Amino acid sequence: MKVVVVVGGVGGARFLLGVKAALGLPPTGAPDSGSEHEVTALVNTGDDVWMHGLRICPDLDTCMYTLGGGVDPERGWGHADETWSVKAELEAYNADPTWFSLGDKDIATHLVRSRMIRAGYPLSAVTEALCNRWQPGVRLLPMSDDRVETHVVIDDPEDATKRKAIHFQEWWVRHRAEPQAHSIVPVGAEEAAPAPGTLEAIAEADAVLFAPSNPVVSIGSVLAVPGVREALRKTEAGVVGVSPIIGGKVLRGMGDACLSAIGVETSAEAVGTYYGSRQTSDEGLLDGWLVHSGERVDVPGVAVRAVPIMMSDVDTTAQMARDALDLAGVRVD
Repeated sequence: MKVVVVVGGVGGARFLLGVKAALGLPPTGAPDSGSEHEVTALVNTGDDVWMHGLRICPDLDTCMYTLGGGVDPERGWGHADETWSVKAELEAYNADPTWFSLGDKDIATHLVRSRMIRAGYPLSAVTEALCNRWQPGVRLLPMSDDRVETHVVIDDPEDATKRKAIHFQEWWVRHRAEPQAHSIVPVGAEEAAPAPGTLEAIAEADAVLFAPSNPVVSIGSVLAVPGVREALRKTEAGVVGVSPIIGGKVLRGMGDACLSAIGVETSAEAVGTYYGSRQTSDEGLLDGWLVHSGERVDVPGVAVRAVPIMMSDVDTTAQMARDALDLAGVRVD
């Protein structure tokens, strides 16, 4: 079976753990066992940013560390047993930005990536090289080898009468998404091309799943790359999404602020409708939509199924992945 999963950061990484478990793939950090199943993760790179001369790819790294068994279990991102000596020294120098934390082990990843990028290697090749160290057990594909960075137009924190555009990371990490966002734009997406293998993976898939990641800045950024949405609409695979909303609340982070910026209500029904139906809409993407047990949701043209979608542990997440695959028309024994 070939499964494509469109993902963002922490939620997407945890969902991938469940997909692997559902397919009986090796545990975290294990080398490829020669399984007949293949999982390709199309990962958001709109959160990527240059800081301190290093290229940082938060969502790619979160997926890589999580699937490689090295993620910090408390934070859900970064290395386990991390140290922060370089961060403290940068702060001593008052080297901006001081609001973005880089752990010592994490910096090693960024150093290798930045060196390879400056040597001319595309991000997809760099990611493949980094994954040789972590053995995530799935193919991690950046959404594009081209530079795409999400920016947010907000009320200026220093002058409420003005608006300013800042990088998504500054809005999300520094300001905790508190200044009202008026628009969110993946800058460079219109000129970008899908990473090599992306369109082929979608075309050859038996199932395509949208992880319960942020619909606007994670899944939405991947969809903004020309050719991806069209490939998803044309694939013969069933396309099923998992709601990131339970009971009108986001599962993690400040995703409601992102939805508000594009005029979408924070509800499972509204997000499913935002993605739309492949059957009844010229722009829609979904055949199926998983929502949490007990929720009554109507998304025209989309098969909606209510199951437990709280990713409390790998076994629960694996069952959620099985439900998503079943709704996509494929069964996992």
